[in-house]
Amino acid sequence: MKYEGAGDYSLEDISFSAEKGETIGIIGSTGCGKTTLVSLIPGFYPVASGEVLVDGKNVRDYDPDELKKKVGFCFQHYYMFKGTIYENVAFGKPGATFDEVKEALRIAQGLDFVMDKPGQLKEPVAEKGTNFSGGQKQRLMIARALVRKPEILVLDDSSSALDYATDRRLREAIKELKGMTVFIVSQRTASVLHADRIIVLEDGRVAGIGTHDELLKNNSVYREIYESCTKEQ
Repeated sequence: MKYEGAGDYSLEDISFSAEKGETIGIIGSTGCGKTTLVSLIPGFYPVASGEVLVDGKNVRDYDPDELKKKVGFCFQHYYMFKGTIYENVAFGKPGATFDEVKEALRIAQGLDFVMDKPGQLKEPVAEKGTNFSGGQKQRLMIARALVRKPEILVLDDSSSALDYATDRRLREAIKELKGMTVFIVSQRTASVLHADRIIVLEDGRVAGIGTHDELLKNNSVYREIYESCTKEQ
């Protein structure tokens, strides 16, 4: 894959499929192409070479609104605006009911801290969410991606500010959503080790695909990442 007008390829020799309901982990060092890869799913970038299919249809052939309904995307860098918690979460599904927002927050592991706020769902949010911690903001943004119950959920390093216990509960709750295909992008193996398959990227290429146990045994790139993450815990 390369961007239109670019001379060099950003991603090369990458081919895989994800079945409905699968969780796919994508891991690798900074700059290896993780975000570029998952950004192709909702068609954020036009490409000059290669293709991405969603339900067997090229993303280029989708109406943008139709594709937007299928894919929920939570970025590493979140956008929060001045308003209320409800308004920020419901931004993912305009007109969402309070119950729908609460359910999304529950799955995102954010309901408890929200309900502890004096205003609860009507609690004010400052511009850029400066009155919330990094972990709280990430959970609110994950809830925004979840509120419309997309067929495909992409979490792009969106749990990096969560402690390991909360991150684990989040993954377990998302796993309960039968039929949703989930892509988890991360630099830490703890976030992806329970994925059905893990794609290891290195310099825009696939360095390995397999389960945590398979990669730990047979893939030196993954093993190095795992050992580095283990030392940091």
